[in-house]
Amino acid sequence: MSEEDLQQLFEEYGEVTSAKIIKDRFTGRSRGFGFVEMADNSAGNAAIEALNEKDYQGRPLRVNEARPQRERRPRNY
Repeated sequence: MSEEDLQQLFEEYGEVTSAKIIKDRFTGRSRGFGFVEMADNSAGNAAIEALNEKDYQGRPLRVNEARPQRERRPRNY
């Protein structure tokens, strides 16, 4: 799925302000998830309700509200 595909999929439920596929920094390949920001909460909730656990291009989608990132301990190399 491209970022454009992701944006078009979510635009069916409201205005998308950004759509980003997260990629591995070394290989450039998708890490299998992304983030979509929508203009208002009701559109976001409608998209979550409609798209969660649906198939898209032969793969199941998991759609939920993002949680705050956990703090990571620095790695010592």
